[in-house]
Amino acid sequence: MTNVFITIVNFNGVKDTIDCLNSIDRLDISDINLTVVVVDNASTDESFTEISNFKLQNSNFKLIKNEDNLGFSGGHNVGIKYALENGAEYIIVLNNDVILDKSLIKELVKSAKNDNNAGLISPKIYFAKGFEFHKDRYKENELGKIIWYAGGNMDWNNVIGEHEGVDEVDKGQFSKRKETDFASGCCMLIKKEVVEKTGDFDERYFLYYEDNDLSQRAREKGFGIVFEPGAIMWHKNAGSVGGSGSSLQDYYITRNRMLYGMTYASLRTKLALFRESIKFLLIGRRWQRKGVFDYYLGRFGKGSFK
Repeated sequence: MTNVFITIVNFNGVKDTIDCLNSIDRLDISDINLTVVVVDNASTDESFTEISNFKLQNSNFKLIKNEDNLGFSGGHNVGIKYALENGAEYIIVLNNDVILDKSLIKELVKSAKNDNNAGLISPKIYFAKGFEFHKDRYKENELGKIIWYAGGNMDWNNVIGEHEGVDEVDKGQFSKRKETDFASGCCMLIKKEVVEKTGDFDERYFLYYEDNDLSQRAREKGFGIVFEPGAIMWHKNAGSVGGSGSSLQDYYITRNRMLYGMTYASLRTKLALFRESIKFLLIGRRWQRKGVFDYYLGRFGKGSFK
């Protein structure tokens, strides 16, 4: 039996989390000893009570309550720590706003076992029906097959992580397993060796770019970052953060893009980021300005966002 742990962070998102847990209960996990760890990030609704009453039929279940909101990175680190302390061979970091195909875990584990070099592995991720960016573009029979992630490409000139295939209807063009620039925090399998040699998520990021950062550090330690199309799932895009283009995204993406770029990008790109940060300070939106201020003041983690 292979010991696999899933970590899910919940913050006032009990409906999505329960939907996700129900899809986990339908997984094919023969030859897998699966434990699901839900980390509640100090929710202010009834999340903890409702999740504590949920019963998984096919898996072990652990619910952990944080006293403070530690964000995506800190919340998952709590789950990763618990997993490693309890014999995890593979840890699957999962968004709470996803629905899993029944073969997802088996396909990810098979991919990991067949490739000793692979350290982080992400599946093919579709938009959940009704959560596409361009809802009127597609035919009814195409819904559920619209790509959200089929590998990640890092545009180092602009320090933007781009999802390959996004908005495309899947017609088999993303059926090849391959190395990719970054694994998606929406769903990534992490071998225990990666955490042992690389560390877990950098909690300075709190939310956004922490998956890019972990991918970069894992690659620097010699691990491969892999897109596995045999494993599939569906994502309620931005369901857990209030939708695309929100103030929350303005703040954390602005601040963390600066942190990531100033850590890993070329000198030329760092200079471009500096110039852009001045522009944001002068004419940026409110939370873009705050994101830049906090980067320069070293206010990381949750930072100033309220």
